[in-house]
Amino acid sequence: MTHIHIRPFHAVFPSPSDASRVASVPYDVVNRDEAKAHAIKHEDSFMRVVRSEVDFPDEHSPYDDAIYAKARENYEALLSNGALQKDDEPGLYLYRQCMGDHQQVGLVACCHVDDYNNNLIKKHEHTRQVKEDDRTRHVLELNANAGPVFLTYRGHEDIDAIINEEMIKRPMFHFVADDGVTHTGWKVIDEEALISACKAIDVAYVADGHHRSASAARAASERKDANPNHDGSEEYNWFLAVLFPSSQLDILPYNRIVKDLNGLTPDSFLESLTEVGTLVKTDSPSPSQEGQCCIYLGKETGWHLLSINPERIDQSDPVASLDVELLQTLVLTPMLGIGDPRSDTRIDFVGGIRGTEELEQRVDSGDAAAAFSMYHTTIDQLLDVADAGLIMPPKSTWFEPKLRSGLFVHDLD
Repeated sequence: MTHIHIRPFHAVFPSPSDASRVASVPYDVVNRDEAKAHAIKHEDSFMRVVRSEVDFPDEHSPYDDAIYAKARENYEALLSNGALQKDDEPGLYLYRQCMGDHQQVGLVACCHVDDYNNNLIKKHEHTRQVKEDDRTRHVLELNANAGPVFLTYRGHEDIDAIINEEMIKRPMFHFVADDGVTHTGWKVIDEEALISACKAIDVAYVADGHHRSASAARAASERKDANPNHDGSEEYNWFLAVLFPSSQLDILPYNRIVKDLNGLTPDSFLESLTEVGTLVKTDSPSPSQEGQCCIYLGKETGWHLLSINPERIDQSDPVASLDVELLQTLVLTPMLGIGDPRSDTRIDFVGGIRGTEELEQRVDSGDAAAAFSMYHTTIDQLLDVADAGLIMPPKSTWFEPKLRSGLFVHDLD
């Protein structure tokens, strides 16, 4: 039976006393000012590795050669001062995150780039060239995967049973981050049993980290091309991942705001919305089911709930039936003239972690003319899109909690 390949690796990780100070949010969820503030707060923060431009003036290009050299310098400094250490023996690890009542436990391991290239690890997003180029350069300069790829798979009871048994043992680290999320890690003792059980995973899916996985594959290809003695056994053929069963994952909405109403008045826009479904005023800013979204045009009009006519939804198409795609094709493009959401400057996206208060603030401040509070994309919808070999619309999913960087690092040699 075909299955994905995982293997133990010599993990680089912080000492238990340093874990909370070293761990940083992923490179791509903060802007430059936020990254710099985080790095200033913690001298040994891994933010100085994943976003090393924090050590340069704001006008310095984040793609300058010196930025990547500084990332390597900062990584080596964390190793030399003991904030990071490398495991003497290769291992598999577990990484648990608790956010409120939500808990998810992932297997930290290395996956093979061939599985990524051969679509045993499935994707659902396009990557942006500039971001892919940046992370590929970062991997090659650092000679390491600094951030794990967030993978998911359809769960198996045998894997769950082994993982639950392993979590009874003493953890490597345990801390509560500034945002209230609790992070705990273990080294797996019964590796052979877990590796054997994981042969039941025939495919995995990139939940979050399309640029990290693409750059890992590209970096491996470049290392292969530069190595006349390449035989396939090299460490650079493997990349860092955390694999979570899909049943444990929590997807938040990815909401939309638009800068203007394309010449429509609020009343005429609301009237236009009745062409695609039922529109009613509501006190709730969040839809309660698929096929709905809530619209905010300001304090005077308040929130409205749009329930799209079921006849307008093609349930046989895993992409066309997504709420974010329905909003785009039925409302944003024909009514508001929003073209490609990847490039149109009149639309912006707000992760669900910020709440609907952020949407109201953006409209009430005049920064936006309208806000759309979405129902979250489900994990089953994501898997269906990937299984069909299709691509999700941009900004369809917002996973929480985010994987912290710096808790596990994979050296390529």
